[in-house]
Amino acid sequence: MPGAVYHILSGIALTVFGLSVLRGQEIPPDDPRWIEQDWLAPRSKSEEALTLRLAEISLSTNHLDSIRLFYVQGMGMTLAGPFKVGRKTRRTLRRLWGIPDTLTWRHYRLHRPEITGEIEIRLLVFDQPVPAIHASYDPLELGPLSIGFPNLDQVKLDSHIRRLGFGALARLEASQVKRPDGRPYTIYETIFNAPDFTHCVGITRGDGMRQLAPVDSVTGYGGPGYSAQVVHRSDEVLAFYTGVLGLELRSDRQWRSSPGSALGIPEGIPFRFAIVYPQGARTGQILFLDFDDAREKPSAYPPRLPYRGIGMWSFETRDIAEVERRAKAANTPILHARVRLKNPTLGPIEAMTLLAPNGFPVEVFQKNVR
Repeated sequence: MPGAVYHILSGIALTVFGLSVLRGQEIPPDDPRWIEQDWLAPRSKSEEALTLRLAEISLSTNHLDSIRLFYVQGMGMTLAGPFKVGRKTRRTLRRLWGIPDTLTWRHYRLHRPEITGEIEIRLLVFDQPVPAIHASYDPLELGPLSIGFPNLDQVKLDSHIRRLGFGALARLEASQVKRPDGRPYTIYETIFNAPDFTHCVGITRGDGMRQLAPVDSVTGYGGPGYSAQVVHRSDEVLAFYTGVLGLELRSDRQWRSSPGSALGIPEGIPFRFAIVYPQGARTGQILFLDFDDAREKPSAYPPRLPYRGIGMWSFETRDIAEVERRAKAANTPILHARVRLKNPTLGPIEAMTLLAPNGFPVEVFQKNVR
């Protein structure tokens, strides 16, 4: 994403170990003084949240070796699986996720067990060839854009990923950013070209700033911490996430791409950039970019499973019945009604799948069901 985008993100005051440093003091993350220092500090409380942070990103592929090279060797994640999925559960998942009967898949999990609070990747490796959502790495294509990976040394990570043979949209960008109190710090970011035309963002905030999501202090790796999409008619998309899921819009601005931005697009392109969080949350955010209609480009295939790339987001909710009520009231398409199952990685849940206004499927699930 362009430097201007990350200038917004850089104001987020997130924690690694539960405390953050504010003007030389250790201040708990729920202290009201954060509102003065953090552009995106929550004004709400987490106990008020209907829908919690983004829990899983579903990623489809035919290329397990490339996925392993990028996410395991490159980003330091752990690959678990394939998981045994019973026939009955597989039938339920097939309907829930909209996967045709003609396709079979192996179910894996990409995660970071050494830390908590990160988003996990649900990896579906299809045994038959499936096309990719995107035709290229062009960031102006509509649909799912990226997965964000905060880390402690982006310069080192940039060199490491490129040595593995993966490119990026542009050179590593280093930008000076001002805190709300006027003190500057540096952010370092690269948008890598990951397998299946997926973008993965490496980002580090320097000069003593906390990172955008939990980071392992030993390895320096963190995330996934957030995800992004390029959308059309963003008012409708945002209304779905805030009205139906109950997330809160914390930043909604008009920007122009900056020179030398990590996004690799020409300077001066206008776009709307919105950041949505669960109430009370400081991580697990989702980002939306809406370029001028004349500049956006359609994706090659619909932004959904089983097509290769980011095919679905999954959110945990405290009350799936209330989400269903809101969806029906808003005339939101329900791809699959509420169903109980034993998910291979989440355990016993009740889940349903909704269709966001841009055609992207969103799974909502509730744990602790019997």
